[in-house]
Amino acid sequence: MTAIEFTNLVQGVSQSLRPVAMKLTRDADDAKDLVQETLLKALNNRDKFKSGTNIKAWLYTIMRNTFINNYNKITKRSSNIDSAEYLQYLNTDENYITQNKGTATFVMSDINKAIAQLNEEHRTPFMMYYVGYKYLEIADKLQIPIGTVKNRIHIARKELKQMLKVYQQEA
Repeated sequence: MTAIEFTNLVQGVSQSLRPVAMKLTRDADDAKDLVQETLLKALNNRDKFKSGTNIKAWLYTIMRNTFINNYNKITKRSSNIDSAEYLQYLNTDENYITQNKGTATFVMSDINKAIAQLNEEHRTPFMMYYVGYKYLEIADKLQIPIGTVKNRIHIARKELKQMLKVYQQEA
């Protein structure tokens, strides 16, 4: 298939992309941008299209993947947290004061001691998760698989629960 034939084929289908882009983005300007980006990617990757296959499905796939990638970029950019921020929670009791300051001081002291007793490989992901990092962000920061992050956080919770058993309420 020549470049001109491919361009004419894509141009013929491009109008059907607009309603789908509108459903994905829920914004007219964003939908136009998404369609434009999809068409640009399709034209740049025309060698990957197999003649005789469904061009519409191929374009929809490109558009969906482009939308997902853009959404993930925006989400990741808006949830950026300073990696050193979680350390302040390990060393301070002042952030945890409740109504009964005497009891709260003892409780927080015990919790901080229990956290300090955790193995470093479990404590770090646990504290990062505690202050608001998502599993994927922790995996990226620590350069470990997401399954390992989930497992380490689970183990940390389990160990803390065991160490702080005295504070469990009976049902």
